[in-house]
Amino acid sequence: MTVLDDRALGRATLARQLLLERADLPAEDAIAHLGGLQAQEPQEPFTGLWSRLRAFAPSHLSGLLTGRRVVRTHLMRRTVHLLTADDALDWRSRHESMLRQRVLGVYRGELAGVDLDELAAAGRAVMADAEPRTMSELLRAVEERWPVAGQWPAAGRQRRALGEMLIPALVPAAQIPPRGLWRTRAGVRHVLLSAWLGREIPPPARHGTDPVGQALVRRYLAAYGPATPADVRAWCGLAGLPAAIAAIREELVTFRDERGRELLDLPHAPRPDPGTPAPVRFLPAFDNAVLGYQYRGRIIDDAHRGLSVAGERVVLADGRVCATWTTDRDATVTITPLRRLSRTERSGVAEEGRALALFLSDQDSDRVEITEDP
Repeated sequence: MTVLDDRALGRATLARQLLLERADLPAEDAIAHLGGLQAQEPQEPFTGLWSRLRAFAPSHLSGLLTGRRVVRTHLMRRTVHLLTADDALDWRSRHESMLRQRVLGVYRGELAGVDLDELAAAGRAVMADAEPRTMSELLRAVEERWPVAGQWPAAGRQRRALGEMLIPALVPAAQIPPRGLWRTRAGVRHVLLSAWLGREIPPPARHGTDPVGQALVRRYLAAYGPATPADVRAWCGLAGLPAAIAAIREELVTFRDERGRELLDLPHAPRPDPGTPAPVRFLPAFDNAVLGYQYRGRIIDDAHRGLSVAGERVVLADGRVCATWTTDRDATVTITPLRRLSRTERSGVAEEGRALALFLSDQDSDRVEITEDP
């Protein structure tokens, strides 16, 4: 069986993630191909798409949000993702059990004695008028039935538990604009996902079948493969995918990594030569190109793995994380190397950083600073 080392896997990731060469795709098609973009921080998807698309303008994404072609909603890993309307609806039921279990894993004590089906019905009844609501407004509407007792901080934690169980676990909701629009700061307001998109969420598949799980595996491999089943789970948070993988295994090809683990892939998906040159790319916070794997050694060193869950924005050089980056009010992009950069790498990072500064400042500034190597 062919063995793929980390460099080969890294080049495959870059190709699938549209980071080896910017793609001539509309933003909506790119979001669909990637299986959504992590969007916990509302402005980060703009950088994620700019780094991947040849002709991306911020107005494209803002228009998709206001036009309800894409939507901000909790889904994979119980985090906010930017998804196409079709994917948000089609995938929601398959994720519901995971969403509940993840909230219970944090707040089981605070939710003891709460009938979750009753809480879900109450939340949906409040939201049925399709009026935008903040979390506080939703909680006020149900707190007569589930009053919060005790003193702070216990009462605050119980209130938070009810809110996080309501949305996203029990009430499928969209975070509506202006949140998520280009260079716009706005609080979170929720509307029922089905009301916002004008279509009902398909019901779960009949017992013993998992067409959505099979589709998720195929879509994941198209955008992230070759990968292990553990990688698929790390991306979506779903534990119950072995049967879905088994059902489509005959469609797939297999490899091994350097650790002897079996890797699954689609037969005709791109697997570039490991020597293929990789350009400098700037990734936003929590980008799934890093977070979407259980084993992330194909793109980031173990010593820096914590950066990927801490919300640090990272820079790729030669296909691997080499630095972090920030921007400030005067639109200066500041790059902090994590290792010694060669003269060629430093030049490439500066050039791409200037292009990013122009993008983020609407062509007003190309200021870049690179701090000293560690």
